[in-house]
Amino acid sequence: MVGDDDQSIYGWRGAKIENIQRISDDFPNVAIHRLEQNYRSTSTILDAANSIIVNNPDRLGKKLWTAGEQGDPILLYCAYNEIDEARYVVERIAKYVEEDTQRTEIAILYRSNAQSRVFEEALINRGIPYRVYGGLRFFERAEIKDSLAYMRLIANRHDDASFERVINTPTRGIGDRSVETIREYARNNNCSMWAAARDIVESNLMAARAKNAIAGFITLINEIAVSAGEIKLHELVAVMLDKAALRSHFEKDKTDKGQAKVENINELINAARGFEQETDAEQSEHLQMFLTNAALEAGEGQGSEWEDCVQLMTLHSAKGLEFRNVFIVGMEQGLFPSQMAVGRQQGLDEERRLCYVGITRARKLLHMSYAESRRIYGKDTFCTRSRFLDEISPELIEEVRPAANPYQLASTSSLDGFSTSSISNKSESKYSLGQGVNHAKFGEGVVINTEGKGSSQMVQVMFASCGEKWLLADKANLEVI
Repeated sequence: MVGDDDQSIYGWRGAKIENIQRISDDFPNVAIHRLEQNYRSTSTILDAANSIIVNNPDRLGKKLWTAGEQGDPILLYCAYNEIDEARYVVERIAKYVEEDTQRTEIAILYRSNAQSRVFEEALINRGIPYRVYGGLRFFERAEIKDSLAYMRLIANRHDDASFERVINTPTRGIGDRSVETIREYARNNNCSMWAAARDIVESNLMAARAKNAIAGFITLINEIAVSAGEIKLHELVAVMLDKAALRSHFEKDKTDKGQAKVENINELINAARGFEQETDAEQSEHLQMFLTNAALEAGEGQGSEWEDCVQLMTLHSAKGLEFRNVFIVGMEQGLFPSQMAVGRQQGLDEERRLCYVGITRARKLLHMSYAESRRIYGKDTFCTRSRFLDEISPELIEEVRPAANPYQLASTSSLDGFSTSSISNKSESKYSLGQGVNHAKFGEGVVINTEGKGSSQMVQVMFASCGEKWLLADKANLEVI
């Protein structure tokens, strides 16, 4: 019998770690041989894995070691939010590729599939091909396609493809025969399926039950569309998810797969919020521009199975694989370990084993990162770094900080605006809370928040013309008034 109790990560699928832990009790005369020498990873990486997994109780017990090199320290980055985290990771990847590391030897590992979106976007913007291993890109996932189809229909009632996708999603009593009747009417009368459905509701071409269901769908879309002109884009997405019952539909599925779908549609709200903050367009244009952007991202960046491209995957999907350079992202309480595991010893133990698996995927270089703030349900929420980071021996870690300012780049060990140091570089912001500022497009406003340091600093301003906006301080050219 061969097995590793420290890599038992599928308890949610029914796997029982007790089966291997009690082997000595079930078979008193069995001899246990510990395969502790590792031929893959550096000593630093193995020591980090050992220092985490030793905190789990009831282990059979082993300590990985290698006759190979000590290796570089683990690089730990504290990002001010998930966008900054993605930027850091992609900048590092670009540098490694310039140094002739194959893209396929680089992996980004995350706890939840929904985390992939910001990394996909950053990779696309940098022109780096990537592949979501064992899954679909964010905008290709079925629940995201369903959500976007609703948004497209709100923007354009005559989008037949979107109409067909969502008219009975979730199920609302409109069967295939009713849809075919609508399709045939539209074809015969040279009109859109929306117009056909509206005509059918006003006629006697269909049984009352089916007609009422279609009428309810038309009313639903019209009600959501009314909100489109009154609220912000991310609020519109949230309203749509609730009124169309997509959120409640996915929440009914208590499996891990169902939970992943809920996380993905919540991330769509975050995507909309991020888009609002990045665009200078009028609010009335946001919906159509966001849909166009989503369509472009769905068609770009994904590499084929054999192409040299960066690998994105969940930590569960990474088991059994290895890469030269590994980035484990989202190292925050409630994310990794997951919120579902917090407070349950068995759940926390399995999350720790998952972290152990992730760390030992790296052969040469391991990066870990966490964000001080993360957007959840479209709102910025402060985060606490993962307890697993505190379980790693401090001498194995080298902290990475944004360089204090552009003038320090020449005198620090830096990489595209990041310096490696055990002591963070600090710089005073020229902006303070309550300070009046002026922006070339948005006009006058008041500083209400700042995040980050140096060239990465973000400033939140309440503008009289358009409300709150986050701006990159270095690029905003704000005039203090």
